[in-house]
Amino acid sequence: MLKTKAISPLEELLAYEALWDQPGSTFRSLSILLNSGKNYPVSTLIKPQTIAQYKEELWPVIHTLPQFGVRIFGDGEFPNRLNDAQHPLKILYYQGNWDLIHSPSVAVVGTRNPSSDGIRRAEYLVKRLVEDKIVVVSGLARGIDTIAHRAALENSGHTIAVIGTPLNCNYPPENKSLQREIATNHLLISQVPFSRYAKQTYHKNRFFFPERNVTMSALTDATIIVEAGETSGTLVQARAALKQGRKLFILESNFHNPSLSWPKKFEEKGAIRVQNYDEIRNHLTSSP
Repeated sequence: MLKTKAISPLEELLAYEALWDQPGSTFRSLSILLNSGKNYPVSTLIKPQTIAQYKEELWPVIHTLPQFGVRIFGDGEFPNRLNDAQHPLKILYYQGNWDLIHSPSVAVVGTRNPSSDGIRRAEYLVKRLVEDKIVVVSGLARGIDTIAHRAALENSGHTIAVIGTPLNCNYPPENKSLQREIATNHLLISQVPFSRYAKQTYHKNRFFFPERNVTMSALTDATIIVEAGETSGTLVQARAALKQGRKLFILESNFHNPSLSWPKKFEEKGAIRVQNYDEIRNHLTSSP
């Protein structure tokens, strides 16, 4: 009988990092490679000496991250719902309480420059979600994301942050302490490689942020858009939610803003227009 190679999470992580450093690597190209139907570990695609080099480079970084872990497709803990993403990868980096990934969860997202009414609405929605034992998920960006995370903490709830940087980076910088709190007592998730990110400029690294929204949508049961402009990155998540078969809620206030055309367009594609949390709850508890 042929022996199968035991999968080492560390080796898989290092091989994944090496794949990302190959010229032209994107979420799409890696997804095609890793979902080609061959059930091999990623580490079989990279030479052992290369993996050793990446270990020497990255171990000092990984070693300093408290409660660091990695989930690999096939390890029994990898969330299968991530396969609903357009270009799913087979690895997640995390810090904190992984068990939260199995809880009912809703993403609360929106603009980086919310109005006072938007802030109030986000805080109220999160309070109600927490009361219903729903984990609040967001992207740790300025604005609605930050408000959602903080409101979850203030109401003694749980929150998950899906970030667009590696776990060892803090963006925006002012959320450093909030990120640390989430990583310590809740759950922080990333698919962004340490090595590739460190070698690129911020301009080139920006493409990780839209993919973060796609991942966030796939990992949650639904997405609520509190406020968003016509060019907001939040709309990437809106499109992803509909493609993935997730519920997408748009607050009524967005439809009354004459400068916005996106709410009506997404409603026509299947988004749910809601006036209050009770409507959201009813849809969450109803059959798909």
